[in-house]
Amino acid sequence: MAPLLFELPFVRNEMIQVLLVDDHALFRSGMKSILDAQDGITVAAEAENGEDAVELVRQMSPDVILMDVHMPGIGGIEATRRIVRIDPENKVIALTALDDQPFPNQLLDAGAAGYLTKGCPAEELSQAIRQVARGEHYICNEVAQRLSLSSLVNKGKSTPLAKLSPREMQVMLMITKGSTTQQVSDALFLSPKTISTYRTRLFEKLEIHNDVELTHFALRYGLIELNR
Repeated sequence: MAPLLFELPFVRNEMIQVLLVDDHALFRSGMKSILDAQDGITVAAEAENGEDAVELVRQMSPDVILMDVHMPGIGGIEATRRIVRIDPENKVIALTALDDQPFPNQLLDAGAAGYLTKGCPAEELSQAIRQVARGEHYICNEVAQRLSLSSLVNKGKSTPLAKLSPREMQVMLMITKGSTTQQVSDALFLSPKTISTYRTRLFEKLEIHNDVELTHFALRYGLIELNR
């Protein structure tokens, strides 16, 4: 097993301490440069596989873990599952190429609090980290769109999901993962009024009346799963 890679001494302070997990050293180097340039965010440690990531989480309790999906060994899904099992308050953001499988909801069901593509802008990456560090969820628009399209393919075009735009799918996923209107508003850089409008459209298109029914709908179509 590769050695654990500490970059900075871990000291709890006002900075958001990030654990960066990826098996490509060049990618980690680039990400570290981007994140260390952001106010209030620092890469406190790095790991090149899931096993080392789990051990580092036990040692240092980072604020946010940026987790690659495909790595040697246990991989991103199982590493996320183990990290959340250590402490449900651990916050994992999955990082993936746009064409990656497995389907995004598998990582979200494993306990990930966010899902980003590796090609996202630095500003979105920074915002996602800040949102997740505050205990909120973040799902990028590309992943929401991919989730919507895949659902159509898997479920057939007659599914009610066919009625939803990628943005509506994104809002629905965040609501059913527990985010409030204000939290969704902050994450998507939209006003609370706009999010409320999206919520109303969701209810109308899916012929439901409240967030509980929306969650039941997401469960029925396999977009989320009950915690085991």
